[in-house]
Amino acid sequence: MPENVLFALALTLMAGLATGIGSFLAFFTSTTNTKFLSVSLGFSAGVMIYISMIEIYVKAQESLVSALGNVGGQWSTAGGFFGGMLLIAAIDRLIPKQGNPHELKRVEDMSAVNRSREEPDLLKMGTFTALAIAIHNFPEGIATFASALEDPTLGIAIAVAIAIHNIPEGIAVSVPIYFATGSKRKAFKLSFLSGLSEPLGAIIAFLFLMPFLNDVTFGVMFAGVAGIMVFISLDELLPAAKRYDETHLPIYGLIAGMAVMAVSLLLFI
Repeated sequence: MPENVLFALALTLMAGLATGIGSFLAFFTSTTNTKFLSVSLGFSAGVMIYISMIEIYVKAQESLVSALGNVGGQWSTAGGFFGGMLLIAAIDRLIPKQGNPHELKRVEDMSAVNRSREEPDLLKMGTFTALAIAIHNFPEGIATFASALEDPTLGIAIAVAIAIHNIPEGIAVSVPIYFATGSKRKAFKLSFLSGLSEPLGAIIAFLFLMPFLNDVTFGVMFAGVAGIMVFISLDELLPAAKRYDETHLPIYGLIAGMAVMAVSLLLFI
């Protein structure tokens, strides 16, 4: 297997397993550092939005224009971009509300008050959340893998951004599962497994997309990746950042993420 493929798979695995970090934090800290988490989620959104619009979309457009001509390439890029948004939006709609990973949890949610809730309901909520995150992580895995395959620097940036956003999702799985079962091991295991769908997405991409990779398929896939990244940033990361802190911290994090990404890309010109 080529080294760049192994590197892309390793990055995707790292990003996916960040849900385990969220689970670990839920068990070994007494409170959530909401300010830090808010800035981190804003930073992650800034990285994703900037890199999607400045780098990934442009690469997709160049690839499609070279294969289909100016008009066909431009239309195909826009179609792929909004197609990626529609895909992730459709996945979001199919997930039951109680299991939606957008309903983020804090470590403080593991309080005595929550123990009064029915254990079967908590177990169901945690299981649905784990399933929802697994479904969400699948296209994210494809996005990370495809980006790392084309440009390792790009792949690292996306993997780090996705890893940051997977941490609170790990908390969202662990909190209800722990209270339903009383087992930290079970809660951590389910949280950990929900992140494995990300490298699974990368493996599927490698097995089924790599043989057909040309300028057109690469361009459409990259445009779709850009759409997925922007949708996740606007629909998930920024709202979550605001829920953790209602001041300007999420926006400061967003700007910092964009600035860091801009500088890192300029350094490799």
